[in-house]
Amino acid sequence: MRIRLCLAALSLVGGAGLATLSAPAASAAACTDIDVVAARGTFEPGTLGFIVGDPVYSALQKKLSGKSLSSYAVNYPADLSLTSAAQGNADLVNHVRSQAAACPNQRFVLVGYSQGANVVDNSLGISSDGAVVGSRIVATIPAALEPRVSAVLLFGNPIRAIGRSVTGTYQSRTFDVCAKGDPICESGGNDVGAHLGYTANADAAATFAAGKV
Repeated sequence: MRIRLCLAALSLVGGAGLATLSAPAASAAACTDIDVVAARGTFEPGTLGFIVGDPVYSALQKKLSGKSLSSYAVNYPADLSLTSAAQGNADLVNHVRSQAAACPNQRFVLVGYSQGANVVDNSLGISSDGAVVGSRIVATIPAALEPRVSAVLLFGNPIRAIGRSVTGTYQSRTFDVCAKGDPICESGGNDVGAHLGYTANADAAATFAAGKV
């Protein structure tokens, strides 16, 4: 029930405040120094995501002022359908592969919030199957491109509630925050509002990423 309430709250967020939202324009075609690839949460509005993606991108622009940045919003439903996260997984990997081929010197920062964290997890080879709004892995970033992923920034990551986390080659490059009581990422969590408060972690995440670039 708590998880349903949390997802319902996100749905309400999706219908509010859009008229005043100021978000970065997604532009993934240019060969910038850093491409920020963001997967929004379930029903989350905004260019890259109102709660996480947009504020993280803005914070990264400030922290990495000496580098050029572009952004890409992962193209997927971000709804409650059984294939939603899998569609995001495929799109994220396809984007990174095509960008890496077009821009040999470009590096990537991957951002995922809620269901978007599942999308990123799968793309790294960590299955979100069995987690809230998770899916099986349908594509992974090729091993040859792993060194070009500078940082992975995850918020309210559902796999944490089932005892999983990012391990292996990406572990030291991963910022993975779960707010206390967040029922999406904390088993037994009972604070629905905690899942909606990750904007407060945007600056810390950007600082972490800046240290990895």
